[in-house]
Amino acid sequence: MKFLRILVTILTGTMIAGLVILITLLVIRFPESAPPLPDAINLPDGTEAAAFTVGGDWYAVVTEDDRILVFDRADGTLRRTIDLQ
Repeated sequence: MKFLRILVTILTGTMIAGLVILITLLVIRFPESAPPLPDAINLPDGTEAAAFTVGGDWYAVVTEDDRILVFDRADGTLRRTIDLQ
């Protein structure tokens, strides 16, 4: 019975240590801040946004009329328009 109590204590300690390590790794791996987002996005007239994503030096808006508008992150100018089929 004493052996079982020691084994349960060791297993409990191992699980707690593993959980602490896992949480620590998750905190370390996540970036502290999100990439900066534009204050406003000037979409063409009559266009409504359906989705938004951010890349290295660009951001993109998927519109309700099945287009992807790629903007420059530095100055907000429209770089490219991609029509989806």
